[in-house]
Amino acid sequence: MGNFIRTLVFVVFFSIAAASLSVSVLCGDLVRYYQSKHLLKEARQSLEQLKSLNADYDALLNSIDKNPNLIKRIAPVTLGVEPGDANAIYPRVSAKDGVADLRAARKALAEDPNRPKTEPPIPQWLARCSKPRQRAALFLISAALIVVSFVCFGPVKQAPKKQDRLPES
Repeated sequence: MGNFIRTLVFVVFFSIAAASLSVSVLCGDLVRYYQSKHLLKEARQSLEQLKSLNADYDALLNSIDKNPNLIKRIAPVTLGVEPGDANAIYPRVSAKDGVADLRAARKALAEDPNRPKTEPPIPQWLARCSKPRQRAALFLISAALIVVSFVCFGPVKQAPKKQDRLPES
């Protein structure tokens, strides 16, 4: 029973020490992993926005293909040119519409694609472990725990019995 407990304590201590030693060694790689994961998420979001814009432009192009007169009808309002048909009535832009357009433009500019990137969310424990002093301390403490595990809880050497010894001459 004592040998089983000794082995169990050895396995627990050694496992904890090996895991913390691995974290201290691989800390930089783990930080890069979380940064890459964050960049991938941002790239996917940008890709979804581009797909949405492409779908909108495809719908607009399809509607223009189906109805070529659509360009003639929306050009005066969109470009601000005088209508070509004297009998047609086109909406005039009022001050209220201009303010709403300015608000929409400000909102679009606020969502600037060139905005500074946010820092990737890395776990708190990794942020603490990635500091050089804590990383070195974690490495040294882990190494010390591995040595303690082997010295105190490692296999016990049995002393040879008197019968197993060779007779002295």
